[in-house]
Amino acid sequence: MIRITKSWANLLVDEFQKPYFKNLQAFLEDEYSTRTIYPEMENIFSALNAVKFEDVKVVIIGQDPYHEPNQAHGLAFSVQDGVEIPPSLVNIFKEIENDLGITCQKSGNLTRWAKQGVLLLNTSLTVRRAQANSHRGKGWEIFTQKIIDLLSARADPMVFLLWGSNAQAFAPQIAPQHLVLKAPHPSPLSAYRGFFGCKHFSKANDFLVAHGKTPIDWH
Repeated sequence: MIRITKSWANLLVDEFQKPYFKNLQAFLEDEYSTRTIYPEMENIFSALNAVKFEDVKVVIIGQDPYHEPNQAHGLAFSVQDGVEIPPSLVNIFKEIENDLGITCQKSGNLTRWAKQGVLLLNTSLTVRRAQANSHRGKGWEIFTQKIIDLLSARADPMVFLLWGSNAQAFAPQIAPQHLVLKAPHPSPLSAYRGFFGCKHFSKANDFLVAHGKTPIDWH
């Protein structure tokens, strides 16, 4: 199950040996063999495999993968090419367009962001079909916290975009050299409570430029 690039594997090797992760692995082996689980097993660590640890410039934390067929492929908020763009991502694109005055691509596949250093990390990396949050509390949160801790400890500044209460729970552990931006979740249920107008994308780019980094092309 563990297919992960050397950049992250070297940092997480001890984590894979801990009892909680071994229990998680056994749970997932049973789930994948008896139920429909998303994403495909080989895509569980796609977010990490898409961005080397040392190349991360922006972190966006999601809740868990999309739970309908053909959507999830291991990157938070992202869907595979040719799939209808989900409502939360529609709202993310709306905010980008209003914030930056650009037109977003019509594809919901955010690999184009990951290639520029955006880590699209879900709190839980797997989910049962049609059952949101069904793998919550199985150990993924401990693993995700370890990743956030490793990034937070990096001296090189980066941006954390924390949308909604689940993502914002990580805020207290993030070191002060990084920029932490908080807003309501982009879901249609909460986007109008402050996600729209948050200008996180221009603020993230301003911070990156101020620290000598190339800004993200968010289109």
